[in-house]
Amino acid sequence: MSEQEVLRVSATPAAIDLIEKLKAEHGEVLFHQSGGCCDGSAPMCFPVNEFMVGGSDVKLGAIGGVPFYMTESQYEYWQHTQLIIDAVPGNGGMFSLERPSGLRFLTRSRLYSDEENAWLEKHPVEHVS
Repeated sequence: MSEQEVLRVSATPAAIDLIEKLKAEHGEVLFHQSGGCCDGSAPMCFPVNEFMVGGSDVKLGAIGGVPFYMTESQYEYWQHTQLIIDAVPGNGGMFSLERPSGLRFLTRSRLYSDEENAWLEKHPVEHVS
């Protein structure tokens, strides 16, 4: 029996719909979640050419065909949970592309099972260089 990939980040149908709209309007985009002061640790969506991913970021995966990055320090805190990105009514982060839409991206999470944690230990995150 082969092992099934464990996703570090996933998205709800509402989030996927919003991502599709943002890609249609802005082209290639990416997500970044930091522990920033202004918008807290909200997932932020940016045009690819307007946000520089840094050496202290890790790539958790992709949602809706869009790469999702997080600062390494935030990852240390969240590494035992699967991030589930949702879109809910409200104002998005000050610089995030969804702000004018009336929706905002929100991070939900769930703890991994022991089996999922074992798989994740064998498959470390991709560090950005």
